[in-house]
Amino acid sequence: MISAQDVKALRERTGAGMMECKKALEEANGNMERAIDILRERGLAAAAKKAGRTTSEGLIESYIHLQGRIGVLLEINCETDFVANTQDFRNLAHDVAMHIAAARPLYVTRQEVPEAVLAHEREVLAAQAQNEGKPAHIVEKMVAGRIEKFYQEVCLLDQPFVKNPDLTVDQLIKEHIARLGEQITVRRFARFERGEELGTDSTPAPVAP
Repeated sequence: MISAQDVKALRERTGAGMMECKKALEEANGNMERAIDILRERGLAAAAKKAGRTTSEGLIESYIHLQGRIGVLLEINCETDFVANTQDFRNLAHDVAMHIAAARPLYVTRQEVPEAVLAHEREVLAAQAQNEGKPAHIVEKMVAGRIEKFYQEVCLLDQPFVKNPDLTVDQLIKEHIARLGEQITVRRFARFERGEELGTDSTPAPVAP
């Protein structure tokens, strides 16, 4: 039985996606070093080695949906102009922008979620669990689990990719990092929907500075 802790540890060491890590550990019968070799052989561990590289090239991608009802502007970066001009990178930019239009993320990463927003969400989730009659030690675990679900709802990289829900957007990007051989990052995005009111939950998504 492969534990969630082992999967998490392998992901932290390699940068590969959770499902890829689980499959590698299963194939390696739980042997961490062999699982790392399996991921390296498949090109899925390369992303971790590229994580510190500078990404100053890339694209500004625009996506318009439903006859102009929804629009997205996305900045996605890579290391070189050569990769930025490949069809593979352009397809990735298009797919991520399309995903943003459909999935309505509010942040790129979970690190961007303001602490005040998290604190409020925890309060609401704790109240929900208490209203369900759960004891205090169970409430804490339920809140932690529901906060993870909250991240998956509002953070772009944590969301299941709309064209393939078996992958998160983060895993999709890591696959392209391994394939193209360069670090790729989503820097910022804005989502607009015709008729939405400013100051409501449907305002354009915050972007990284």
